Amino acid sequence: MTVWRVPVDLLAGSRFVISPMTDTVAALKTLHTPRHPWQHAWRRPHLSAYQQMLERRPVLRALLTASFQPRWIADFLTLTPPTTAPTFAEELTVVAGRGDEQIRADLRATRPGPLADLLLTDGLTEQATYLLNWVWEHTVRPEWPDRENRLRADIVARTARLSAEGWAGALTDIACDMRWLGDGCLQVNDYPSAPLPLDQAEQLVFVPAHCARGWVVWDQPSRFGMVYSARGVLAESTPPVPDGLDRLIGVNRAAILIRLGTPHSTSQLAAVTGLALGSVGDHLRVLRDAGLVARRRSGREVLYWQTSLGEALCAPAVGGYPGG
Repeated sequence: MTVWRVPVDLLAGSRFVISPMTDTVAALKTLHTPRHPWQHAWRRPHLSAYQQMLERRPVLRALLTASFQPRWIADFLTLTPPTTAPTFAEELTVVAGRGDEQIRADLRATRPGPLADLLLTDGLTEQATYLLNWVWEHTVRPEWPDRENRLRADIVARTARLSAEGWAGALTDIACDMRWLGDGCLQVNDYPSAPLPLDQAEQLVFVPAHCARGWVVWDQPSRFGMVYSARGVLAESTPPVPDGLDRLIGVNRAAILIRLGTPHSTSQLAAVTGLALGSVGDHLRVLRDAGLVARRRSGREVLYWQTSLGEALCAPAVGGYPGG
């Protein structure tokens, strides 16, 4: 397994960061090689336009084949976010700054053997940035408000766990092969590799994304990070309401509380429940006064989620009462 040795001061300054480019790379991976049912469903309405775009630019097919390997992604697609709140344009500028030879070096490190002839011509960086910008504009940007809300909700939930349980709690279930081992050691994947000390690193970030499996991001030796699958991905699922909860607190409050197993904003709750925004706010106020819901501001939104008491009420009944 690959383990990063993280100095105490680097860990103390680490952050969860939302990256439009990372979500764009996740979308590109889904367009290129979907593996899960939700990825096939998301890809379907975009597939025809995506294939037509590739037909017009044959070099991009070669670029994709060389960029995505079973256990590695080319480094120009896995750069750490340049700021703590980057725009897509800022991140695309970083990719554009790598130049043709650096892109080719990234590809050679990813794929053994010689590169395809199409990848040896001038303008490779322009081709790479065109591909990323196309995926952003045609697939990710139209969904970005909803995507960003889901990513912020994940960060709020993990930040709350970090405060209560430390890094071991915050990184629980973050990825199947990523975990906090303690004593300054962070397992980032299950690949056989010597431990990597981050003594020279200036930045460590954790980046949620709409992906099935995470990956490492870095700009060695100064910046490192981990991409992981955000909770909820692209599907809205409604957990069942435990028997009697609607009679105890009311049908609409039960519908709101049960969805707050993961953080939601007021506008998200209004959208998924069909209730008026003002009604949602009134119900949230009652739930907060009862100690069932907590809240925290994240960017422009205020997000709400279940407290431990709220979790207990929403848990499946055992022996006739929640948690019994």
